[in-house]
Amino acid sequence: MASQVRLRLLPSARCLFDEPVQVKVTGLRSRQVVTMKARSTDEKGVEFSSSATYRADGSGEVDLERDPSLSGPYNGVEPMGLLWSMRPGTLHKRFQKTKSLNPHVVKFSVHEVEGEGRMLAEATNERLLIGDDVTRLPIKEGNIRGALFTPPGRGPFPAVLDLYTLGGGLSEKRASLLASRGFVVLTVALYGHDDMPKNIKVVHLDYFEEAIQLLKKQDKVGSKGVGIISLSKSGDLALSAASYLQGVDATVWINGCSANTAFPLYYKERQIHPPLLFDISKMVITESGAGMCKHVTNNPLAEENRDTLIPIEKAKGHFLFVASEDDLNWDSKAYVEDMVERLKRHGKENFESVCYPEAGHYLEPPYGPYCPSSLHGMAGIPVMWGGEPRSHAAAEVHLWQKIQEFFRSHLSCEATRPTANL
Repeated sequence: MASQVRLRLLPSARCLFDEPVQVKVTGLRSRQVVTMKARSTDEKGVEFSSSATYRADGSGEVDLERDPSLSGPYNGVEPMGLLWSMRPGTLHKRFQKTKSLNPHVVKFSVHEVEGEGRMLAEATNERLLIGDDVTRLPIKEGNIRGALFTPPGRGPFPAVLDLYTLGGGLSEKRASLLASRGFVVLTVALYGHDDMPKNIKVVHLDYFEEAIQLLKKQDKVGSKGVGIISLSKSGDLALSAASYLQGVDATVWINGCSANTAFPLYYKERQIHPPLLFDISKMVITESGAGMCKHVTNNPLAEENRDTLIPIEKAKGHFLFVASEDDLNWDSKAYVEDMVERLKRHGKENFESVCYPEAGHYLEPPYGPYCPSSLHGMAGIPVMWGGEPRSHAAAEVHLWQKIQEFFRSHLSCEATRPTANL
């Protein structure tokens, strides 16, 4: 009977966003076939959902860590498949969860396959974006607008500047989760947030220099230099910061470009790089109405675009280059190959790279809904991001650990550094 069926989330129904949970059902009939579902609503009010069919064992149990899906968006054993396979009810929507204080709430349920699919049991998974006792401090100091996340304890902790989003608001998810893993993290906006301009025509590297100095003076920061983590357009800004500014010891570049893109880059009131531009006529519109813009960006290695290339050979810190081979936003893998070749040519060994064959553009902290397409801020239309969902989800799990290991390896802390009394 339905009253005997129980759906449990182990070890707890409350966890961090980047932590797996064991989804387990008991009290079913022996070998009963059921539909497992997950549903959630993001902070924009968009509903996401997923479902897959499972068969109970002889004891009437379904364990997603053990049992294969029989049908649905994935086949085989995928313990977190119901989370990453959630899709929006509306086409071309990306899962939006940017505010760290609001948890990602997922309703898991188990349903009969027969008849009207009656729900047999339900459980709520509260997936926190910020760990217990991690502090969040809104930053409005000098030109900097953002949020600072600090782990609990005396420290000292390594420091990271998160350039996740540089327009249209502030995304705190990655920063707050990194802080929950033992880093002091400052995430900043460049425009479109708080009292900042809604749009910009140029980017000033001085802004990131100011952010680095603000981060380094925090009481619990123990690393001599800071790390920078980026994604997409912010990748070239991270490269520029590492190449021109003091105090950048470790840079994570994820699916970006090797040249300065979109906006002229200034430093000390002087333009240091013109923008690498785009040829929108090269965009291919798919049947879904979304564009594919992988080949829209002009070639940075062409002679006329050489001034846009960022001189990463000048950087004193270490790089982690991350490329998705099925990135449909631009040719991230080719940019990595260019940067690796350039560094080797200059006798540099301060880098490592990782490529994910079937992953798409948006590599984020793991266990969020995979996004095949959504609105592109610059293109003004929905675009395809690429990736095979299952492989993309696996890449996010692997990369998240890789990022933390990279920063811990290259942002060593002074254990004897005094900590301010709070």
